[in-house]
Amino acid sequence: MTSQLHRVVSPDDAAPNLARGGDIRVLLSPTTVGATGGFLGVVLLEPGERVNEHYHPYSEEFLYVVEGEVVVDLDDVPHEVRADQALLVPIGVRHRVRNTGSGPARVVFQLCPLAPRPELGHVDTERTP
Repeated sequence: MTSQLHRVVSPDDAAPNLARGGDIRVLLSPTTVGATGGFLGVVLLEPGERVNEHYHPYSEEFLYVVEGEVVVDLDDVPHEVRADQALLVPIGVRHRVRNTGSGPARVVFQLCPLAPRPELGHVDTERTP
């Protein structure tokens, strides 16, 4: 038995972040569940939508496509990723996620280690047009 309270979180429990393109929902984080090593969330993208280019100067990002098909541009090199496939985004690599399919895409992401300061966590390199 543990003394820590555990919480199950679904995308419906998380506030949508639409500022970077698509619908980004952080599920497990320091704020939501007291995580100390990283965070996990889901990106919901309709056909033609994208998450704008950015990079993480402190963390690796793991992407797993649950539904649909996307193109992940890593330093401007496109990589097709389909349902049941995963991709590692190394520290410092610029990346964007684009839904190139005809249906919705659902991509799970995890970043770790957790950046010690916000400016080390996420750096935008483009804005939503």
